[in-house]
Amino acid sequence: MLEVLDAPPAIVDGPRDDVPARLTGAIEWRHLTFAYPGAAKAGGDAAPVLHDISLTVPAGTTLAIVGPTGSGKSTLVSLLPRLFDPPPGTVFVDGIDVRDLPLGVLRGSIGMVPQEPFLFSDTIAGNVAFGTPERDEIEDLKHAVAVARLDVDVETFPNRWTTTVGERGLTLSGGQKQRTAIARALMIDPPILILDDALSAVDTDTEAAILRGLSGVMRTRTAILIAHRASTIRHADHIVVLEDGRIVEQGSHEALVQAGGPYAEMCRLQRLEEELAAS
Repeated sequence: MLEVLDAPPAIVDGPRDDVPARLTGAIEWRHLTFAYPGAAKAGGDAAPVLHDISLTVPAGTTLAIVGPTGSGKSTLVSLLPRLFDPPPGTVFVDGIDVRDLPLGVLRGSIGMVPQEPFLFSDTIAGNVAFGTPERDEIEDLKHAVAVARLDVDVETFPNRWTTTVGERGLTLSGGQKQRTAIARALMIDPPILILDDALSAVDTDTEAAILRGLSGVMRTRTAILIAHRASTIRHADHIVVLEDGRIVEQGSHEALVQAGGPYAEMCRLQRLEEELAAS
């Protein structure tokens, strides 16, 4: 254990010290090609999982990313907070290379909700407020929980806000864990909000209610939605379709449906599934 704790981190603070404590949230990927470090096969280089990605997301807009499993969606967004280091000069926030930003500023400006969130053996309130130890305003907590549509569930818990959820959220359903993680991300009021398939475990009615609550929140920040349901992303300002690590389509929901490409086919198949489920 000590060997692990003493190991120097591979990702360290960037050299810039002249940046504001809070970023505005403009994002850009410039000709990004990325392969995971250590993934190289014997005698060769690692195969890239992203190929020549160029994309601009103005501050305050919503980007949706769709594509089949393994197309590189989660990898693309994981490079923003430097969970892995992108090549120099390929990923920028507010026009600054993310490798040059202090980690505290960069990561403190991003609220990220993965598909499988990690919850602590703590109370509901403690898990939601985990990223904001200096803030204990109960009204902020209640607002975040209401937007995430967890408030109705909290009222049914034996000790409401002080109910302990168990390690990794053992006592919660998959949907409740995801909604707790969404509330936790909203509590830090981030200029950049990333939802990486974060609504996959909730039913369509709850998803619609969460999206209605998030619509007001997302108007004041940059949002990135990764999803498989067209209903989750149809109102995004811009939609990108990834296949095999490459952008194969991009545009608005209406334009992509009219184009008749992969996105339109995805929407058609989902409509068929909904009609079969309703019959």
